Amino acid sequence: MVNLVDQLPGQSAIRKLDKIDRKILRLLQSDGRISNVKLAEMVHLSPTPCLERVKRLEKEGFIKSYVAILEPKMLDATLVSFIEVSLDRTTTRALDHFRDEVMHMEEVQECHMVAGGFDYLIKVRTSDMEHYRRFLGEKLSSIEDISSTHTYVVMEEIKASSAIKVSE
Repeated sequence: MVNLVDQLPGQSAIRKLDKIDRKILRLLQSDGRISNVKLAEMVHLSPTPCLERVKRLEKEGFIKSYVAILEPKMLDATLVSFIEVSLDRTTTRALDHFRDEVMHMEEVQECHMVAGGFDYLIKVRTSDMEHYRRFLGEKLSSIEDISSTHTYVVMEEIKASSAIKVSE
């Protein structure tokens, strides 16, 4: 099946996924270490065509990578904070500089440029409040062009998932 969806401005054409492709993606999201033989069995294919589909999904960019999800408590990284960041100005130079600096901060798990009342939303994981304060005072606040930050410390994580809904 090589049907292409309508191409939107600025986007490349994306091939439509069939039912088996979607099932493969769902299964790999829940267990990236599943053997090809088990995966093939679960999608009702023989191993060779199943592996060919997985390789095609990787090549086409549907599968970006495979990762291990680690336990934060075991690694002394239990404090999660979300930080709203506002810049003094949103020139290309300021945005690029901010992005480049944040990319090298290992405490930052996610950074999103957003529309609204501030410029970026950052998810930070640290060992404790003292570590967070050092991060804020020594790393984040040293970035030029930051005019303000507002922090929200997570009291309880209700749901955390990296899975993307793959429709039927």
